[in-house]
Amino acid sequence: MQLIPCPHCGPRAETEFLYGRVAEAAAPAVSADLQSELQRIFVRSNPKGLQRELWQHIAGCRAWIVVTRHTVTHEITGSETLRKEPA
Repeated sequence: MQLIPCPHCGPRAETEFLYGRVAEAAAPAVSADLQSELQRIFVRSNPKGLQRELWQHIAGCRAWIVVTRHTVTHEITGSETLRKEPA
């Protein structure tokens, strides 16, 4: 079992989290046609290496976090809170 370091709760089992999406993925355009929407959902790049992903800690603090994970080894190299505190 893999541990995901929640910035709020500390290391927790991956079963406590729900995968959201790649953090840098663009939001869909409001006027997107069906073909471009199908492309966005089903035809995505799958690069090897580090990737920033959105995960929600559903069995804990319920916060959305950004997890940096290697797509080949699944090693998690870090995490941070999604919401930045005001300066």
